[in-house]
Amino acid sequence: MEKVFEIYIRTTPERLWEAITDPEIRSKYNFGARVISDWTQGSRFEMSAPGAPGALGEGHNLEVDPPRRLVQSMVALWSDEARSEGPTRVTWEMEPVGDSCRLTVTHDELREGAGEDLYGGWPMILSGLKTWLETGEVLTTPGSLLYGSG
Repeated sequence: MEKVFEIYIRTTPERLWEAITDPEIRSKYNFGARVISDWTQGSRFEMSAPGAPGALGEGHNLEVDPPRRLVQSMVALWSDEARSEGPTRVTWEMEPVGDSCRLTVTHDELREGAGEDLYGGWPMILSGLKTWLETGEVLTTPGSLLYGSG
């Protein structure tokens, strides 16, 4: 199963890449979670938040092509249900369009019938990303505030 999310953000590819890979910026729209990595192909990443009971996710960077494409394998750790789904893949694709960027996030390698807990947060995360890049404000949805407002 695959879920595809597409959004247009008034920003540059470089600024969008920074917002995806910088732990402090990421925490502002990603449930308060920081993603720590050296962002090289084959390297590990870990997602965590000060307000979380433990690590929220982990995986490997399969493709790293700044500021155009990032492909990651990920194991969600935020709940027993999500953890039991095993590894999935998340692909971030950034394409300039005029003075904006089209961001396409594909979450695939999902088990048919996988729980929405695994992929259902993407609309809030991407809305928070867009809001932060375009206004500098934090979107006050559960997607931005679950583990703290970063």
